[in-house]
Amino acid sequence: MVTSPEVRSPLRGTPVVPALAHGPAVLVRSEVSPEAIAAYRPEFADAEAAVAAYEAAAQAVSAGFAHKAERASGAAAEVLTASAGLARDKGLRSAVRKHVAAGAGLLDAVHAGVEQFVTVFTGMGGLMAERVTDLRDIERRVVAQLVGEPEPGVVVPDTPSVLVAEDLAPSDTAGLDPAVVLGLVTERGGPTSHTAIIARQLGIPCVVGVHGAMAIPAGTPLLVDGVAGTVELDPDPTSAQERVAADAAQRAALASWTGPGQTADGAPVKILANVADGESARAASSAPVQGVGLFRTELCFLNRQDEPTVEEQANIYGEVLGAFGEDRYVVVRTLDAGSDKPVAFATHTGEENPALGVRGLRLSFDNPGLLDRQLEGIAKAAATTGTEAWVMAPMVATVAEAEEFATKVRALGLKAGVMIEVPSAALLAHRILEVVDFLSIGTNDLTQYAMAADRMATDLAHLTDPWQPAVLQLIAITAHAGREAGKPVGICGEAAADPLLATALIGMGISSLSMAARAVRPVGAQLAKVSFQTCEAAAEAVLGAGDPAAGRAAVLRLLST
Repeated sequence: MVTSPEVRSPLRGTPVVPALAHGPAVLVRSEVSPEAIAAYRPEFADAEAAVAAYEAAAQAVSAGFAHKAERASGAAAEVLTASAGLARDKGLRSAVRKHVAAGAGLLDAVHAGVEQFVTVFTGMGGLMAERVTDLRDIERRVVAQLVGEPEPGVVVPDTPSVLVAEDLAPSDTAGLDPAVVLGLVTERGGPTSHTAIIARQLGIPCVVGVHGAMAIPAGTPLLVDGVAGTVELDPDPTSAQERVAADAAQRAALASWTGPGQTADGAPVKILANVADGESARAASSAPVQGVGLFRTELCFLNRQDEPTVEEQANIYGEVLGAFGEDRYVVVRTLDAGSDKPVAFATHTGEENPALGVRGLRLSFDNPGLLDRQLEGIAKAAATTGTEAWVMAPMVATVAEAEEFATKVRALGLKAGVMIEVPSAALLAHRILEVVDFLSIGTNDLTQYAMAADRMATDLAHLTDPWQPAVLQLIAITAHAGREAGKPVGICGEAAADPLLATALIGMGISSLSMAARAVRPVGAQLAKVSFQTCEAAAEAVLGAGDPAAGRAAVLRLLST
């Protein structure tokens, strides 16, 4: 196979799923055929008829997403359900209607309406910027419905292959079969994109943000290294197959890990699960975890227009707490609403910069009842189930905020903590620990704010890597404060799911790691193979590295000796 001269090997990106894959490249270019678009000449009686045609197409697209969501689970089901809602969004429909009324053709009106929301979502940053991919996907599917073509999307390869795409929409990624799709390579996207989230759930080796990926000729043999973040073109087939086989054998061994969390020399490490609702909690409870390190309560209410009552909240929280019983504990995060996770009854609208605006704990500043009622619901759920509940607030920036929150939580007999996501909180960790019982580091937002880089900006994916030395320094500062205070400091961001990085984090003094249930065994097994002294050496290595790639390489060398 002769590769394009524009493509250099190996290509580099951000590793997402730490596994290897070898297979031919299948390029994904999901567009409606230009011929069908050019031939589209509808005759509508009036503007209302044109809008009605749009609404019928949008409803069909929404129904398709909903049908896929019913057959999916976990993160895949969540993002497909969100896409179904976005396809039938009233604001999008109004935008299309406005452009039709102004005299635009229906396809032009659909494009203009989508572009209007693309601009809004891009300006909001964070996960809302990630929805731009979803909007583009919806536009393509609506146009296909209108012109009479099948909806575009990934065509399942005939033989096991590596999918290469500019980006993949949730509707594409969620339906992938790991038996046929050996690996994923995308030119866009970051470590918290929808493609990355679903790839983790499916366990498909994945590297995102690979510049030049779409220049790879179809059929080129690729070796995707989801540990190092590289894509090798035309590797030696025998060597590549041996590396993939060795990786598969190693992962199979990791899958047999049953806990408890500890290093090879017995240093304890709490391995916990991230959950979003009762269903995900019940699934995670069968994994070898000591409880939940992050219950994302806001995900239970994204589709609610009105605030649930205390009793309703208690029942919802009780499903999660009840799944873990009296011998394990659940860390409940109060509403992390705002910015990229709008909740109708809580968040502010019209903010110029929502990512730096009124979100998380800040929502309670002018609406204290919102927090009070949630805390009461959590306390009722804990009392009913008998499960120990720890409660933490997101987006805490000052000691005073932490102290006021802790006072409210303790008054209800619950353990109080805060998220370390804002750099100021990391720098003040020793003082914050004087007023709270524990800390949990949210590496996704901490990285975004520390590096002043939107975590969804593909061009800045190298900055939003949790292996960035500056981010690791903030984590080390926080962990050191926890050791001095004798109080637990955990990590609940995506960094916790990286077995390599986990060794360094434990060496810094992190006491617990919380992650998606699928990552539990690989992380736990990796830690069980190394001594605490090795973890400390890994921490020293990454803190002294000049960039993420150097840090990864240093830990790989350390663990291979």
